[in-house]
Amino acid sequence: MIEHLHTSWKEILTDEFKQDYFKDLSNYIKQERGSQTIYPTAELCFSAFNKTKFKDVKVVLIGQDPYHNIGQANGLCFSVSSKSKIPPSLKNIFNELKTDLNCAIPLHGNLEKWAEQGVLLLNATLSVRAHKPGSHQKKGWEQFTNKVIQLISEECENIVFILWGNYAQKKCDLIDENRHLILKSVHPSPFSARKGFFGSKPFTKTNNYLTSFGKEKINWDLNSDNTQLTLL
Repeated sequence: MIEHLHTSWKEILTDEFKQDYFKDLSNYIKQERGSQTIYPTAELCFSAFNKTKFKDVKVVLIGQDPYHNIGQANGLCFSVSSKSKIPPSLKNIFNELKTDLNCAIPLHGNLEKWAEQGVLLLNATLSVRAHKPGSHQKKGWEQFTNKVIQLISEECENIVFILWGNYAQKKCDLIDENRHLILKSVHPSPFSARKGFFGSKPFTKTNNYLTSFGKEKINWDLNSDNTQLTLL
């Protein structure tokens, strides 16, 4: 699988690729791709890493699974391909973005612009069977992405970790709170967004923290891409 992974991540994760669990995971995914429709494609599976090189990481946003319907998953958590309709949770993220920073609601759901500025959009599980959410959980991906989170915590300084929802917040134990900022709230899902996500101002808090340590803030505004697309 790692032929599609950027060199900067291959170097820091080289020991992980030698572990038995990762070899088993690689074999499992190879078999799955040979017999099932898997999202995202093999080329996009490590997009989060390829769009955000290790040395450039400033923010880590943690999701759970890739989207499982055709044309959606692009390897970045919460993000969809530019031609896809915007899913409900992402729409709520954009609503909070508008309230927080007065950015106009984006017309597409592709978050590559964030990733290219240092926002690692990391799903805990990096693949899924078509139309079967959670189908690749507990196959080894979580151990791999936990190691990624742990290495960022250990090797980097002053990173913002954004943990939305109970699942993401379980990753707190992997992060050194004395060296980094952890932003927690409920998940932006329509089922919970009004219970604390709306009004949490994660974008302002992230930028204030980054600039306080002399780092360039994230330009969260996606509207430089004027592609006209339909909201869900």
